[in-house]
Amino acid sequence: MSTSLPPLDILAPLSGWLVALETVPDQVFASKMVGDGVSLDPTSNQLLAPVSGTISHLHSAHHALTITTAEGVELMLHIGIDTVMLKGQGFQALVSQGQAVVAGQPLIEFDLDLVARHAPSLLTQILVSNGEVVSHMEVATGLVEAGKSVILSLQLVNQPHAEPQAPQAPQAPQAPQAPVEVLLSELVEITNPAGLHARPAAVFASEAKQFSADIQLLLGAKSANAKSVVSIMGLASQCGNQVRVQASGSDAAAAIAQLSQLLRDRCGEALDAAPAAPSNVAVAPVLLEDSASQLVGVAASPGLAIGRVVHHRLQAFDVAEQGQGRSEEQQAFTHACEQAHTQIDAIKAQQQDAAKLGILSMHQELLQDPELLALCDAGLADGQSAAWAWRAAFGAYSAKLEAQDNPLLRERANDIRDIGRRVLALLAGVQSDALEVAAGSILIAEDLTPSDTATLDPSKVLGFCTRTGGATSHVAILARSLGIPAICGISAAALALPEGEQVIIDGNQGVLLIAPDEEQLANVSAQISQLAERRAIEGAMSQQPAKTSDGVRIEVVANIRNASDAREAVAAGAEGVGLLRSEFLFDQRDTAPSEAEQAVEYCAVAEALGNDRPLVVRTLDVGGDKPLSYLPLPKEDNPFLGVRGIRLSLQRPDLLRTQLRAVLQAAPLTQLHIMFPMVTSLEELRSAKQILAEEQAAFDEISVKVGIMVEVPAAAVLAARFAAEVDFFSIGTNDLTQYVLAMDRGHPQLAKQADALHPAVLAMMAMTCAGAQAHGKWVGVCGGLASDEYAAPLLVGMGVTELSVSTPSVASVKATLSRWSLAECQQLASQVLALSTVAEVRALLRNQAR
Repeated sequence: MSTSLPPLDILAPLSGWLVALETVPDQVFASKMVGDGVSLDPTSNQLLAPVSGTISHLHSAHHALTITTAEGVELMLHIGIDTVMLKGQGFQALVSQGQAVVAGQPLIEFDLDLVARHAPSLLTQILVSNGEVVSHMEVATGLVEAGKSVILSLQLVNQPHAEPQAPQAPQAPQAPQAPVEVLLSELVEITNPAGLHARPAAVFASEAKQFSADIQLLLGAKSANAKSVVSIMGLASQCGNQVRVQASGSDAAAAIAQLSQLLRDRCGEALDAAPAAPSNVAVAPVLLEDSASQLVGVAASPGLAIGRVVHHRLQAFDVAEQGQGRSEEQQAFTHACEQAHTQIDAIKAQQQDAAKLGILSMHQELLQDPELLALCDAGLADGQSAAWAWRAAFGAYSAKLEAQDNPLLRERANDIRDIGRRVLALLAGVQSDALEVAAGSILIAEDLTPSDTATLDPSKVLGFCTRTGGATSHVAILARSLGIPAICGISAAALALPEGEQVIIDGNQGVLLIAPDEEQLANVSAQISQLAERRAIEGAMSQQPAKTSDGVRIEVVANIRNASDAREAVAAGAEGVGLLRSEFLFDQRDTAPSEAEQAVEYCAVAEALGNDRPLVVRTLDVGGDKPLSYLPLPKEDNPFLGVRGIRLSLQRPDLLRTQLRAVLQAAPLTQLHIMFPMVTSLEELRSAKQILAEEQAAFDEISVKVGIMVEVPAAAVLAARFAAEVDFFSIGTNDLTQYVLAMDRGHPQLAKQADALHPAVLAMMAMTCAGAQAHGKWVGVCGGLASDEYAAPLLVGMGVTELSVSTPSVASVKATLSRWSLAECQQLASQVLALSTVAEVRALLRNQAR
């Protein structure tokens, strides 16, 4: 029989906001490879025991530990993302490994300011690493208080109790079993910078679980269960340690071979993936006080800038108190929240920075906060309008946070106001004012919302000062991600500074110099110049035509989404557009864009480029892996191998024809190229070209070049045959890599191996170039490899004559090409194509770098 165990409640180890684990900006945590649980955006700096038990593991960097409860639950607490690279700086352990602790007992103290400055995120993970002991998990949401709020409620797997057994008759002795063969690997050196910490340990354990063999990881006299994250972390391995894999069972040999290679590949962890530990901790200067010539605040984001004061004040909303009925107002509120969620999704789609993504995800969580929603619901029940009730709710909630003694908790009130104002604007039917400023601006504000900060243009806004907030506020984190100086908590006197007053913002010291004299301006200008010297050197070359040292022209163009991107690319020195991702017109919508809507956008891009620059438009590239809400597609087991790209366009020729007519309207304005994605057969190409010819017949004498993306092996193998029927190829190295290697480039374990410099991928690219050259056609590269400075000479040596790169890479790629002759590029390509491994390729490219 079995007993029904009571739930095991896990308390909040820190105060703060709970965040869904799936939204954490770390694939290993988000995919629950380490374990299931929840993430927490902290507002306190003392980690408390969320449950009673024993400290079964304490990492040497003191950023993570595991508690094993009396019930056998292994609960891992991991402070921040990539904090292992801080190597203990900012963390103080208050307990030791093997020590018994009780719920609520302090475990670790950490410096919130230091960690916020040097780690990608403060998000703290609370995870059950041995999920097999838990049958069900309830996860809380919203604001929690350390040591008091229950964040997880675990229903444990019932353990069978032994029944009294009747005496057994003596058994005949059993023949001894043959001993199980135990296999042992060779010594493998750990090359992960921080050893096998949580992330690589999780990847290793996940891979080990694929085998039925009993597997141990050996480090000297210590051994660990290779299928347990906690056990592997308990080895306390360091970079340079040598380990062995031991296995016994039917698949032991395969396990040893695969896991040994996984260790050599650092369990998918890149050497440069994590931030380096700070070499020293900045100490706040003393004797800095407010005066007529300076105002002092909190140094929130480093940097120096000289600019003019621009005041930013929040938009006011006029809303009615009385509603139109409970049901109608509730529907309006629900719709506004959904719209706000969609708006944030759109902003997230434009972001790659982990800090910004984490903050925006947290804002989406606030839209579902039960306390906040309960306050609003109470107002609706009293007959208030949705806008009035919501404004009162988020106003009261943010005021409650601001009244707290904890400064970090006070800073989170800004997040409440930010998401509150977003929803309020939607309810009021008011278009939120865009934060438009002139170049050279230093923003001064009572407050800046994270949404404001996330959309700042660092080419115009050189820095900002706010009355509220601190170094750990989300606004400060976003400022650091933008690379602009910021001061928070500055004196109210800043709000009275004259508009247009010249100031110097010193984000390193937290000082705003008012009306600086000539000596101060000269001194700061010199410092800024020194910091920007390298960028200036490359920028000086960026508007020159890209060419090799012996004068061979190579087009360096840009990958863009819209006309704004096109203007930015041209300003950065791009010689055209090698990839216009037309999907931007089709996503974040309820219906497909009309021909007129599309034509306006394509023509705007063409006008930004002008007649003397090429524009390559890729037709719609969506499908099972990139669905559209208004284009329902059946669920596919493997969408990367399903209906996407040209396959979808040929299934929906109405969408393709509409898009082609719109694109063709841009032909008189630029050098237009149309490119079809995911082409695998000549039949697909011919069908697409036939539709294009039919639509082009309605236009008078326009010139359009037609090409295909080479991103599947079939197109590369048949390049010589495709070349006879197209004007150009553009190699999409990202997709080509995953299709050649059969590796998902987003897979947490395989992403590191999905390398575009794999000899097989390079061979496919060389085959493509050879096929094109046989018919006198040109080849471009628009994937991520084109932006790699090391790879640029190699690609040119293989026969590539166009590199379509990210805008920030334009200047550096041009500068790199100018240091190589064509003959040297060709010699490099010959050497690289003879190599057998990625490591050999990368080593040669590094050694040859100029």
